Amino acid sequence: MRFRYPLQKLVDLKTNEKEQAEWVLSEAIGRLQQEEQSLSELEVERRSVGEELEQAARGTTISQIQLLQQYSQHLEQQIRLKAHDVERAKANVADKQQALTAKMMEEKVWSKAKEKAQAQFTALLLKKEQEELDEIALTRRIQTI
Repeated sequence: MRFRYPLQKLVDLKTNEKEQAEWVLSEAIGRLQQEEQSLSELEVERRSVGEELEQAARGTTISQIQLLQQYSQHLEQQIRLKAHDVERAKANVADKQQALTAKMMEEKVWSKAKEKAQAQFTALLLKKEQEELDEIALTRRIQTI
């Protein structure tokens, strides 16, 4: 006799939901890494422009210096926006992590219920087998008397 859990489809659904939550979290982490990389690149560019501005101050025209300053200000604004994007991405990762934790808990609850049902089934099966063995032994004992 084979164990068949009547709520197996629900257990499978919860497992699938957990896996989907893992994928969503993975995507959110990837997006966060992209945002952080982009922010890092902007900061490197800003430092480069700052150095270029220092060098230009020594022997360059005022119009070139103004262009570099405007570009530097533009980079500062882009960095502020990107830092905001990074914070949003971090919040998204935290939300997805909480969602994954909830899905993992749900899956664990249903898996434990299945394990408990299977343990009860196994105990019942063993009890029936023992009763049959006891009956066979009793029948043999009666026949030998």
